[in-house]
Amino acid sequence: MQNPTVRLTTAQAIVRYLANQFILIDGQEWRVCGGGFGIFGHGNVTCLGEALYNMQDVLPLYRGQNEQSMGFAAAGYAKQWLRQRFMLCTASAGPGTANLLTSAALAHANRLPMLMLCGDAFQTRLPDPVLQQLEHFNDPTLGVNDSFKAVSRYWDRITHPAQIIQSLPNALATMLDPADCGPAFIGLPQDVQGWTYDYPVEMFEKKVHRIRRVTPDAAEVSEAAAALKNAKRPMIIAGGGVQYSRAVAELTSFAEAHQIPVVESIAGRANMVATHDLNIGPLGVTGSDSANTIAEEADVILSVGCRLQDFTTGSWTAFAKDAQIIGLNAGRHDAGKHRSLPVVGDAKLGLTALAAEMGGYQTPTDWTAKAREERAKWDAYVADNVAHGNRPNSYAQAIGMVNDLCDPRDRVVAAAGGLPAEVTANWRTLDVGTVDVEFGFSCMGYEIAGAWGARIAQAEREPDQDTITFCGDGSYLLMNSDIYSSVLTQKKLIVMLLDNGGFAVINKLQNNSGNESFNNLIADTPTATHQVGVDFHAHAASMGAIAETVSNPAELGEAFKRAKAADRTTVIVMTVDAYEGWTTEGHTWWEVGTPHITQSDRVRAAHEDWEAGRKRQRNGV
Repeated sequence: MQNPTVRLTTAQAIVRYLANQFILIDGQEWRVCGGGFGIFGHGNVTCLGEALYNMQDVLPLYRGQNEQSMGFAAAGYAKQWLRQRFMLCTASAGPGTANLLTSAALAHANRLPMLMLCGDAFQTRLPDPVLQQLEHFNDPTLGVNDSFKAVSRYWDRITHPAQIIQSLPNALATMLDPADCGPAFIGLPQDVQGWTYDYPVEMFEKKVHRIRRVTPDAAEVSEAAAALKNAKRPMIIAGGGVQYSRAVAELTSFAEAHQIPVVESIAGRANMVATHDLNIGPLGVTGSDSANTIAEEADVILSVGCRLQDFTTGSWTAFAKDAQIIGLNAGRHDAGKHRSLPVVGDAKLGLTALAAEMGGYQTPTDWTAKAREERAKWDAYVADNVAHGNRPNSYAQAIGMVNDLCDPRDRVVAAAGGLPAEVTANWRTLDVGTVDVEFGFSCMGYEIAGAWGARIAQAEREPDQDTITFCGDGSYLLMNSDIYSSVLTQKKLIVMLLDNGGFAVINKLQNNSGNESFNNLIADTPTATHQVGVDFHAHAASMGAIAETVSNPAELGEAFKRAKAADRTTVIVMTVDAYEGWTTEGHTWWEVGTPHITQSDRVRAAHEDWEAGRKRQRNGV
């Protein structure tokens, strides 16, 4: 007997398949795909648009203002759901799809699931060249969509309706794989979207997925445990993978059982609350003196769920050259970095297996005591750093004020520029999993768009909590239209817009490397011959948000209270100093290319000083 089939267009089959894929989270079934973000054009509106319209009750489609910000919103959504659920993004053929490239790169760098369904040139080529098509005269198959091969974990172009029977499960498997997680791209030629096929009915049966937990190899666990048990000065780096594995409890239990100090990467910034006595602070270039001090002396370092990016490792100067690193990671590539003893597997299972072999090992009390003393000194520095009074307005003061007034379960978002560094260093975590500092791709424009996506996800489980985003004026000018999105969709945000007159953190790097201020601050832009400020207050209000402008941190605190009580998005604008008030402590060396030859004595001196820091750098062999 022939298996039953159903005749559908390619687009209809894609949407119906996605609507029937579920995942079990904390005992409750959820659709793996929470819906999508879309901007329609001629490349996706007629066929994919028709299919999405008919499934909008189960796969809600949020109208985007910019394809790049749609991708950022999808990334923020995936982070909030700890990579257990994702959103689709659909764009038309041509520039709409090209706008998604940056957000795909962000998702790829951060190992985040996101499904891109984008229009493509006609498979028949009968009308070629069509509107917005790029022509490569020697390769007619090459187009904009091929650019996504570099920024996708899974890539396919559908040239026949039957192909999605294989392609969709493969894309989904990639997005749910803990080691290979990342964005999936599917190119949909405009004609193929509407072509029909008799699909097997079982393709659309409900399926409940789970995220694989890989058990680490016993020999690797034993080798790692032996190294830890011989340690005199052990340390744990808690990365973002701890949260994605839902291994916060296991990490805390392991650290407490063996009294091992814990430091956090940027992505792992909320693995422990700030008051836990084994939380020694954030590590690296945007870290803390406390974490960096013990990192310099640690003899064995257990890195859990961390990709060991240069801001975490201080370009590999943060650790002693002879320190033994143990890499517990679901990804083989991350587990083996820099001569690490690899423990390839799930963080929760890996920590449990390590604990079983550690016996009664306890870290020498003098080492743990030193770590706690260093943290106490850092806490005192932060308390002074965030205090306000007779000093210029600063990022740190705004961060400290919000930190004092927010609810422990409110979500905090920051991205490119100076703010992610200041949040990493100065934010005191009130509850686990509440901080999203986007420094994986350090992407301007994520602040508001990513917060909107996070708020959509947050509203599904914690509707009474707020999403708070810290945004500089540079990032705001780059991408702000999702303030309007948040108002349209009633997904309230609290936007802390801190205006320092341009790209001040890069101006600081420019000055620190001996260079004169040039083309970063508006005041130092030679082509800006008419100096005029932006009325951020009026701009935000024009998009339907409540807007307030304050002159100091005390006023910001009062405005924040009103924003908490408000029923829609509020933008709070405050000017901060471009030169004063930066967090000056807690920084490791960071490798930056500096001129080896220059006519400037200041640049030459800065180069020599910078290179002097290289003596601590570990090589990668």
